[in-house]
Amino acid sequence: MKRIKLWLLVAASALALSACGSQDDTPKPLTPETISMEQNDSKTPEQEESKEETAASNESVDTPASSNEDDTNPPAEGMLRSRLTNEWVDADVANTRPIAVMTPNESSAVPHYNLSNASVIYEANVEGRMTRMLALYENWEGLDKIGNIRSLRAYFGYWALEWDAFIVHFGGPYFVDEVLDKPNVEDIDGNLGSDSAAFFRTTDRKAPHNAYGSGEGLKKVIEQKGMSLTYRNLADENHFNFTAKANPNTLDQYSGAITANKIDMSSYYPMTRCRFEYNPEDGLYYRYQHLSGASDGPHMDAATGEQLTFKNILVQNVKHEELGKGYLAFQVHDTTKDGWYFTNGKGIHVTWKKTSDWGATRYYDDNGNEITLNTGKTMILIVEDADNFSTANSVQ
Repeated sequence: MKRIKLWLLVAASALALSACGSQDDTPKPLTPETISMEQNDSKTPEQEESKEETAASNESVDTPASSNEDDTNPPAEGMLRSRLTNEWVDADVANTRPIAVMTPNESSAVPHYNLSNASVIYEANVEGRMTRMLALYENWEGLDKIGNIRSLRAYFGYWALEWDAFIVHFGGPYFVDEVLDKPNVEDIDGNLGSDSAAFFRTTDRKAPHNAYGSGEGLKKVIEQKGMSLTYRNLADENHFNFTAKANPNTLDQYSGAITANKIDMSSYYPMTRCRFEYNPEDGLYYRYQHLSGASDGPHMDAATGEQLTFKNILVQNVKHEELGKGYLAFQVHDTTKDGWYFTNGKGIHVTWKKTSDWGATRYYDDNGNEITLNTGKTMILIVEDADNFSTANSVQ
């Protein structure tokens, strides 16, 4: 299926920004009828989207003993370091390209399934100040229910390229072609009949929030389309600069490091109202967010029963503009903006740079050195430059 291209509107972006986009759970294969329920986003955002504490201590805490475990050597022969987390994983997992799944996050889209298995998650506003997530899964082939899954926005596509990931989505507004039509970009689109075997719908929710993918189905489509399951030497092999658990980055070396036991993103994501609370016992940040009505609470995974947790949190201020009908564009290629890095209950100011489509976004401390992330999962929070993330209002 050829994608429709409207070149005139793309040329209008002065900043050359990348365009932003019963209880029976028995899987139901997609058919042309169900595919039509999630057509490419020609509708307005209002039509497309459903509108819908435990206080952490303010005192600094010591790095948990669990963070210092000796992981210098692999626990079994043949294991390799994960590109996404630096954890030891089986070689076949380490060499398999990740999937990058476009995940909605408004209240009608939760709970999510298997989101806690994602290694890296990007979150950014879309139209209506709702957020979507790009969830990168490394060990994905055995997952039977991933999602739910919605339409792509182009800026998420550029972040997926940094990992040489398969972009998994249900269509998107016409300007996603900006990234999808680039050479070597490979996506799996639930709107295409040729890709429908990767997806299914359930009856426990109304469309469009009832579409999911399975690892088995995704692999089948990838193989049918002749895509490479292994990395293609297009993206940086060392995306993050990691340190092992045996030698954790405590941020104690930075005199300007601040205490960061609670990170509140509600000012920047007013619909999601997510926040992160640091647990000194395991050294992880636990995610909370708006669930439904007036209810906020732990962000739980319906498949695993686990709350979403992260070892590293990056906040990234990014230039943006509106493209009409509420759609956003973010300037993902830049060398002028800043942000913050949080880990182990502390935080430091950083700057970031991304200079090519496939190149990794690099984060630097105020001395100009690339920062070192701790082994584990990473959450990357994209903030519109007009909001300009402030630790004074958002971090305790």
